[in-house]
Amino acid sequence: MSTASTPWPASLAGTPAVAVIDRAIERKRLSHSLLITGDDHDILLAVAHAIADRLLNTPLSTAHFPPDAHPDCFHLRPAKKMRQISADSTRELIGKVQVSPTVARQKVAIIHECDRMNISAANIFLKTLEEPPANTSLLLLTTRPYALLTTIRSRCLHFRFPGVGATFSPDGWSAWLTDYQTWLGRLAAGVADKKAIADSVMGAYGLNARFAAVLDFATSEIWKKQKAALTVELTNDEEEAMEVGIANGLRARLFADIERATRDYALPALKKNSEVARRALNGAIDKLEHDVGLLRLNLNESAALEDFLLSSLRLWARRS
Repeated sequence: MSTASTPWPASLAGTPAVAVIDRAIERKRLSHSLLITGDDHDILLAVAHAIADRLLNTPLSTAHFPPDAHPDCFHLRPAKKMRQISADSTRELIGKVQVSPTVARQKVAIIHECDRMNISAANIFLKTLEEPPANTSLLLLTTRPYALLTTIRSRCLHFRFPGVGATFSPDGWSAWLTDYQTWLGRLAAGVADKKAIADSVMGAYGLNARFAAVLDFATSEIWKKQKAALTVELTNDEEEAMEVGIANGLRARLFADIERATRDYALPALKKNSEVARRALNGAIDKLEHDVGLLRLNLNESAALEDFLLSSLRLWARRS
């Protein structure tokens, strides 16, 4: 029986996955390795904390602590600007879980964004999965499970948890999307002379500059709140990785919003069976998906958006 006080995320309470995990913990039959996936890392972390609390804070524990402060709960996170989990930090974690627990009957290791393991770290961790330490639960969190080695995925019990579906709109973002659609409208109406072309190009660069400002400000605000809420001491490298991770996650949401805004703009013309609009929309979405793919290869978001907007200028201004 657990004396845990960390609740499951409200959006997941009563779901089959939660019921299965609770029952397995109660029966002491929980798998030693869980791959916890979904679209929202905050939800995944809340799930990991709920599991860790139930495993560590039992009547047999000599002392009770919140998961983030528990001496038998260990964390492995991406570090530095490249946001990788290194071989050295993986070895350090493995060394910690090899020793006996301090106050609980077992240990828990939470691997944040486990898809960020470099190949050396992944191979080292794989050996731990093949021969797991006694009385240890490994909780692997990722929003990109298929970026993991197949051999790691195959040795874990999988649980997928949906996000809450809440919308997030940074300051200035709604106005940006409105101005972006207005810019598309001017392009579709026709760019007839050099002045109109120059105005459209300047409009693209203006949108790009404002995008950067929205992203930077929102990232800073979110990071301030998350940093203030941290209950564990992070290294400078881990802090840098977390801030970059926030920026990358927010950037992905903003680019997804741009795709939706583009489709919404084109919808009235598509309902009229406009071949010009259909061709422009397909070309724009293909270009956006291509540029978003390059972001994952470390292309700067400003360069990616500039490429997309200038391509959009040509696509939407084309009349035939």
